[in-house]
Order: sequence, then structure tokens, then C-alpha cells
Amino acid sequence: MKYLNKAIASRLKEKKKALDKLRPLPASAVKKLQEKFSLEMTYNSNAIEGNSLTLKETFLVINEGITVKNKPLKDHLEAKDHYSAIKYLYDLVDKNKQHTISEKLIRSIHEIIVQETEKEQAGKYRSANVYIAGSKHTPPNAFEVPRLMNQLIKWLSQNKKMDIVELTALFHHKLVHIHPFFDGNGRTARLTMNLLLIQAGYPLAIIFKNDRRKYYNVLAKADKKDYAPLINFIAQTIEKSFDIYLKTLSQKKNKEKLLSLSELAKGSKYSAKYLNLLARQGKLEAYKDGRNWLSSKRALNNYIDNRERKK
Repeated sequence: MKYLNKAIASRLKEKKKALDKLRPLPASAVKKLQEKFSLEMTYNSNAIEGNSLTLKETFLVINEGITVKNKPLKDHLEAKDHYSAIKYLYDLVDKNKQHTISEKLIRSIHEIIVQETEKEQAGKYRSANVYIAGSKHTPPNAFEVPRLMNQLIKWLSQNKKMDIVELTALFHHKLVHIHPFFDGNGRTARLTMNLLLIQAGYPLAIIFKNDRRKYYNVLAKADKKDYAPLINFIAQTIEKSFDIYLKTLSQKKNKEKLLSLSELAKGSKYSAKYLNLLARQGKLEAYKDGRNWLSSKRALNNYIDNRERKK
């Protein structure tokens, strides 16, 4: 790992291990989580690009087929198309857990994303130069796109042993940097990045609308070859998803009660502040709920036992 913060890397490793211990995951619970994540990613990914639908409106458009008054038809179509694209990813993983990322696959994802809004350009590389409003980055000339996309796929193939978080974040940046399509580049990059993650046993990583400015800032830094901020930003989105999965699935399997760290500190020799430090360091199995860490008596006992054994 060249760029990933060691503390974040340690926490992700422990949470991946904790999720793997719960396998095989209960199908009904996983289905509900996938539906939740698919909806939230559709809303947030589209909102980053300017879609005006709220999360509730996105739900109504996708699940109820409702037309939201005073909202553009394009926004409705984008919601349906993006949700279909996520379903396509899950179908790919179900059929083949190691589906090779190729130019054809990337173009297929793009085709679904803009199938109802940019029909003539769906799945096709751009044929003219473009400029990105508000960005200092000027994408390469259109005639260079096929060569650069070919190089990108070769780079991915040559770096399969790289840490998955760094690999997916760098791949995401390289794809948006090329900007191979007229429209839908960000959504295509975020979805392709997530295909790599879910094939590796990770949940969907959602970049939230509220983090839009930070997201664009770390991409701009990556344009200048400063990759650490982007990689650690993506790592944090992955960690949030792990926390939701672990909180939901561990409760279902173990039926254990999750406690706030202040509650867990009562009756123990540790303060809530120290438990917070352990959670952030990945030494205490814990899940983040908003800004608060949650853990359990079992997790604290495991930490104590491990510490005693090391002595």
C-alpha cells in the first residue's frame, strides 16, 4: 500500500475479516441491504451530477413509477437508468464472480446509464473534444480516447495484485481523467469502481451528495498526481458501507445488543474516550452509526482476551 492511511487500512482489513466470518450471509438480509444501497447510490450519484430528485422522490420513481410534479423528465429517466445499471452489476457478479473489466464492459455500463437520455451516444466514445465546467482539467483530444482506454485496461490487468482500495480509486480517477464519453463519465466511473469492489467481496461504496465538493477537490489533487487524498476519501466511503453491513448482519446472526461507547465504558476499566481510540485504530470491533461508534460487550471481551494473550 503506497497511499492508503495505515489506520484506515487496518480498520478495513478487520471489517472485511468480520464480514467474511458472517458468511454465508442470509439471503433476505443481503437483498434488503442491496436494495437500500442501490437506491442511495442512485440518488447520490445522480445528485452529484445535478439531478434534482430527492432520495424519497428517487424511491417513488423507481419503485412506484410515480412522476414527480415540477421535476424534469430527464431526472426521472436518469434515476431509472442508474438503478438498472446497478442491477446489471449485481447480475454480472452472480453469474461470474471474476468478470473481467474490459472496454466493452465499461461501454455496456455507460449504455445503460444514458439509454433513455442520450440514446445516440449510449455506449459510444465521444467524437469531439469536451471541457468540464468548473474544472482546471481539460480531457484529452477525442482521437486519443480509444488508445487511452486500451492503456487503462492494460494498466488494470498489470496491477491486479495492488491493494483493492488503491486499485479501485486509481482506476476511478484514470477513467474520469480520460472522460471517454460526452455525458455520464462520473456515473460510469463510480459504477465500474464498485464492480471491482463487489467482486472482491466488498459492499457498494457510495459517494454522498453532501461530500460533492470534497470529492471534486480530491479528484483535482489526483490530476496533479497527489493520489493519497482521493484514495483515503474512497476508503472512508467503503468503511461507512462496511459499518452498515456489519451492524445489520452481525445483529441478525448474533442477536447481540450494540451499545454506544459511553454505555460500554460503564462497568469496564476503560473510558469512552479510550474505547473511541481503539475503535478508530481498528483494535475494537465497532461500527459507525452517523458520527457515533457502536460496539458490544462481546467485542470488548475479545479485545481484552487478545491483549491478555499478547502479554
